[in-house]
Amino acid sequence: MSEELSPAIPNRVEQLATQVLQCACDRHFKLATAESCTGGLLASLLTDVEGCSHAFERGFVVYSDAAKQEMLGIPQRILNDAGAVSKEAAFAMAEGGLRYSHADICVAITGFAGPGGPESTPGLVHIAVARRQVPTLHWCGEIEDSSRGGVRLASIEHALELVWEQLQVE
Repeated sequence: MSEELSPAIPNRVEQLATQVLQCACDRHFKLATAESCTGGLLASLLTDVEGCSHAFERGFVVYSDAAKQEMLGIPQRILNDAGAVSKEAAFAMAEGGLRYSHADICVAITGFAGPGGPESTPGLVHIAVARRQVPTLHWCGEIEDSSRGGVRLASIEHALELVWEQLQVE
């Protein structure tokens, strides 16, 4: 279990993180994260599970559009046409995370964690999980918790569930 983030992280999320990391270790997979609205929270959790953190290869915290372009190679047209919070952006983030790392699987999270401008939908989150030579998975939802922390925690739980699903592909 995570010692550093407890008790802020719900037990079910900690257990899921441990399960994901143990499976990644067993399969000799390296994981990476590309996070926007979660600000590195998932990377922190994945490096905090004792005995399994070596499965974590690296994390990209790409809060701004410029960071998404510079660190993950996301084309400006995706950010202009679909927006930073979109299926297209999540796919590009996850696939860019694979391209710019030595990981086997990269999970990307982008969304609106709290009150924003007139074009944002608080709680809207897109998650993509890319794995080398396997189709990229996607989840989209509107998280009902209106707090930034609640959206972030729910986002990392959904992300871990999607990583688990990707780990089960033979």
